[in-house]
Amino acid sequence: MSDVALGGWSFAVLLLLIFLRMPIGLAMLVVGLVGNVLVNGSWTPLLAQLKSLTYESFSSYSLSIVPLFLLMGQFATRGGMSRQLFDAAAALLGHRKGGVAMAAVGACAGFGAICGSSLATAATMAKVAIPEMRRFGYSGALSTGCLAAGGTLGILIPPSVILVIYAILTEQNIAKLFLAAVLPGVLAALGYMLAIAVYVRLRPDAAGRRDKADREERVAALIAVWPVLVVFIAVIGGIYLGIFTPTEGAAVGALGTGLIALANGALGPRALIEALLETAVATAMIFFIVFGAAVFNTFLAFSQLPQELAQSVMEAGLDPWTVLAAILLCYLAFGCVMDSLSMILLTIPIFFPLVSGLDFGLGPEEFAIWFGILVLIVVEVGLITPPVGMNLFVINSLSEDVPMSATFRGVIPFVASDILRIIILVAFPSITLVMLRILY
Repeated sequence: MSDVALGGWSFAVLLLLIFLRMPIGLAMLVVGLVGNVLVNGSWTPLLAQLKSLTYESFSSYSLSIVPLFLLMGQFATRGGMSRQLFDAAAALLGHRKGGVAMAAVGACAGFGAICGSSLATAATMAKVAIPEMRRFGYSGALSTGCLAAGGTLGILIPPSVILVIYAILTEQNIAKLFLAAVLPGVLAALGYMLAIAVYVRLRPDAAGRRDKADREERVAALIAVWPVLVVFIAVIGGIYLGIFTPTEGAAVGALGTGLIALANGALGPRALIEALLETAVATAMIFFIVFGAAVFNTFLAFSQLPQELAQSVMEAGLDPWTVLAAILLCYLAFGCVMDSLSMILLTIPIFFPLVSGLDFGLGPEEFAIWFGILVLIVVEVGLITPPVGMNLFVINSLSEDVPMSATFRGVIPFVASDILRIIILVAFPSITLVMLRILY
């Protein structure tokens, strides 16, 4: 068997191991180790490579941003910020038809701006929003569907751990990727709210009404979220004003959310230790997946599969937009069996070189950023695509009286909104790049 064929078959073996419930990081590590030995003919080159690869994988300065953003999310979760964000959004939108569900989406967007994790955003906001939607007569399908979709804003609206990993893999500027994600993230939140508005008009019995908050209630709710806004503005503004790097911004964000949680009386010694331990566990999991992907991708490089695949596409003369559409469809399929981080780590070393040589009318940096945002959005859709979207199971487990079939039905309008947004962003790259072009 040729090295290229060996690289191709490795994906089938990897998927088989994942189906057999082997952890994804371990599956990539095992396949990568065995593949390296088969390609090189002995263990010696592999052992020599592991000597440096282990250090290089974990000593990256850019990767230090990951635990800081995770710690920021832990402090935000424990500090009651999800409740404050939801109350503020509900005070502004709750009286409208479907307004409490819209408020949940808005609060998810706000929480995503200080969390960076889809599953954490979905789980945290569900604990706050589901009881409120139940109280005002919202159906289980709409309640769980909007929160599963809203949770995906955690990895789209900066800061985003997935964008950091993509930036490292493609050697792009993290700050520029964060900036490019802002407008698509806002469009996502608005698209979800529009989907709710259409849903409750087609199904009037799916949502009740909440009394309109008076002026004093709205002002009080908005005042309560000013610390969250200060942290977000300090982190994002500081990065783009050149006051500090993205890593330093993550440290500022973690400190800010920690102080807010402390001021709210939610960060005693025990809570602090729990936050640090959970951050350490999540960081170790991510770093292990990163290491497994590094070993697997080194094997793919030795097999020449990415290079041969890119060359074949170039020689076939396929339309660039057809190739891009095929790649985005692949991500939708991968979302049925993988989490977002694993998809990015596994596929970007294959797909990015493949499409980088195609002509989309953009410069290399603009293309890399545009492609990264598209990939992030499609990965996000995979998290809520039935039957195995991870966010669906997280939300459904927190609302045990709602059948899974109802959650599947409830998320369909939001998946449709996502697909429409993908089409728009593919057709008009300038939407993603406009803020980048203005500031840079």
